[in-house]
Amino acid sequence: MSARRFLELLAREASAVEFEGPIIEARAAGADAATIEELEQAKVEALRVRALLRRRARREAELSALYDTAGDLAALRDLDAVLEAIVHRARQLLATDIAYMTLHDPERSDTYMRVTDGSISAKFRAVRLPMGAGLGGLVAQTAVPYATADYFADARFRHKDDIDEAVKEEGLVAILGVPLRLGQRVIGVLMAANRSARPFHQEEVALLASLAAHAAVAIDNARLLQETRNALEELSQAHRKVREHGEAVERAAMAHDRMTSLVLRGGGIEDVAAVVTDVLGGSLAVLDDAGRPISGDVGELDAGVFEAAQASRALGRTVRRADLLIASVDVGGEPLCTLILRSDDADEHILERAALVCALLLLFRRSVAEAEGRVRGELLDDLITRPGSPGLADRARRLGVDLGAPYVVVVLRHGGQRERAAFWASSQATVRQGLAAGRGDEVVLLLPGDAAGTVAQRAAAELTASLHTPATAGACHVPAGPREAGNVAAAYQEARRCAEALIALGRTGGGASAAELGFVGLLVGDGRDVRGFVGRVLGAVIDYDARRGTALIATLAAYFGTGGSPSRTAEAMHIHVNTVTQRLDRIGRLLGDGWLEPERALEIQLALRLHRLGHTSTPETVGPEPI
Repeated sequence: MSARRFLELLAREASAVEFEGPIIEARAAGADAATIEELEQAKVEALRVRALLRRRARREAELSALYDTAGDLAALRDLDAVLEAIVHRARQLLATDIAYMTLHDPERSDTYMRVTDGSISAKFRAVRLPMGAGLGGLVAQTAVPYATADYFADARFRHKDDIDEAVKEEGLVAILGVPLRLGQRVIGVLMAANRSARPFHQEEVALLASLAAHAAVAIDNARLLQETRNALEELSQAHRKVREHGEAVERAAMAHDRMTSLVLRGGGIEDVAAVVTDVLGGSLAVLDDAGRPISGDVGELDAGVFEAAQASRALGRTVRRADLLIASVDVGGEPLCTLILRSDDADEHILERAALVCALLLLFRRSVAEAEGRVRGELLDDLITRPGSPGLADRARRLGVDLGAPYVVVVLRHGGQRERAAFWASSQATVRQGLAAGRGDEVVLLLPGDAAGTVAQRAAAELTASLHTPATAGACHVPAGPREAGNVAAAYQEARRCAEALIALGRTGGGASAAELGFVGLLVGDGRDVRGFVGRVLGAVIDYDARRGTALIATLAAYFGTGGSPSRTAEAMHIHVNTVTQRLDRIGRLLGDGWLEPERALEIQLALRLHRLGHTSTPETVGPEPI
């Protein structure tokens, strides 16, 4: 009967105190000593069986935990989740208040808190343990498990204030730590701790060490897995780059073939630009050496774009600025052409090849223009220096120049680059079916037209813009008709004198013919068009006198002859001073504002003298006359 009672207690996993119940009941019932002795022996055996069952149950739980941990490692997906599971199981199996794991930091040569389970202190979760400091630091340094039943009373390890404060804030007393080892290297520490004093048995140390071994494997597997993933990603990226590079090379080769074919068929820069936009998309502009558009339009360009173009020439590759790709080519340090592509993403190599093709086209055009320019320049030189040479008209005709048409000879003085000025002049001559020649610091143009002054002004403005330095132009008109020997040479000399006169008058950067130079034109012009000069200066007053029968010219001559005094003018002409004043007002309205300014007054006086030399004196009227 006694054995059955103890078996029932064992079956329902009763506490050790309950095993005293059968003995107490037997004594209360008056059982003899032999019965009591038998019950005592049965109780001892039952408690032994109970302890054995509890050890086996605990071992089963430990094995189950290790099995689950191994399963987690086999299906490793997230290292953090695996480490958290290991720490949580360590806390459960050892029945501690807290469990945590620290890992080694090779850069700082200490350990830091990696995972905690049951922690309530933020300071404890952020604590770092130098090697040899605190129980965890000692385990990390020696690679040997350590346990203490009372942390603050244990002198086997070095205490540090910040570590002790964190342990005290967490309320820990008993701590067990085992190393996380990979071979001979310690990568961290797994620890379990209580907030009350308790010893840690050898079985508990062994269990925690087993869990630590699994944790070390998990960490190493995660490292290897990450390295494998990184290697695969690098291989994938390398493969992708190789594929993209191959595609880019193939695309660039196709674009190059298309551009080359266009050039061979006589295509121009506009055709090359069309290929680029067809292949790359976006919008493309091609600029010449001066930054002027040759083809396309990408909107207003700021100074930063031209700085990027300069950087592109220096680096020899495409430069990106915002959504613009800029490729620029130079020759001998001088810019030749710049391609500007507005696109978010495009193959820079294709743009660079297109820039080279455009540069070759421009060089070819420049070579052709220079060759033609030499021919045109030699013809113009002969017209100026050897006007009677035979075959000049035939040579001009082969160049598309009709020497029998009206022409304007323009001489431009400049202080800029001679090559650039000569290239500009050659381009002008080619475009406008004329001739051009460079002669030292001047260029000479023979252009179709008859408005010499207008042609000179336009030529001066355009060459000034091209050279970025003032260019002064003098011009002379060569009328239509049979070209006599010396006509162009004489016009050249007059145009040259006009340019020199403009510079002497301080009008550098302007353009004019003798007609626009006023009385100075009489000095420099070969035609000496006195009648034209007098007409331009005094024509309105002369015509008024002719229509009205007035004496405004005579009054004007008397006015200047008396030093500009109305009273002395009235005395000289025997008229009233009011009449003089009224006549001068009329003259002012006819000549316009500023007629008494020194330079204008000088022209008027010279015209008056020339007018008097060409006409008989007009009788002066003594009495009143129309004004």
